[in-house]
Amino acid sequence: MDTCTKLSKIDQMIDLPVDQQSDPQIGRQIDQQLETLVDRVIDKHKGEASALLQILLDIQSENSWLPKQALGRVSERLEVPLNRIQHIVTFYKAFSLVPKGRHKVHICVGTACHVRGATRILDTVEEATGIKPGETDLELKFSLETVNCLGCCALGPVMEVDGKVHGKMSPVKASEVLKIYG
Repeated sequence: MDTCTKLSKIDQMIDLPVDQQSDPQIGRQIDQQLETLVDRVIDKHKGEASALLQILLDIQSENSWLPKQALGRVSERLEVPLNRIQHIVTFYKAFSLVPKGRHKVHICVGTACHVRGATRILDTVEEATGIKPGETDLELKFSLETVNCLGCCALGPVMEVDGKVHGKMSPVKASEVLKIYG
């Protein structure tokens, strides 16, 4: 799938991957699946606009990101203006408006990890995946982020993959960990 995954501005959000734009049937199928997901999540929260944040988190949890169509459907169903929803999803770092990889890699760059070599770990991960922090590879395998602290300073430098903490990392260990998920 040839999807541009390195977008950062809301006005550059993609509607459908390129291969789906050329085949309207695939696009309609994706739209229907997404609409079903959004409706199910909203129904779970009884259609309450006060549950907007949790609804968005639940949709992203199941879909890995928040496509433009999902935001539009949430706006329609909850009767919340789309620009308000866009403001929320661009304000909170927890939300993603671009596709994310199957594996979320977080590199701690806090003080304790930094002085123990976090930069070398980050360089190794960047080289192995071909992406920089805030990006997702084109195969949608990995997304890379840096974080200020993972709360396990004694284990630094620390790398987290899909919520699993890998401590006392070295460049060699970082490469080995990525191979497990690759």
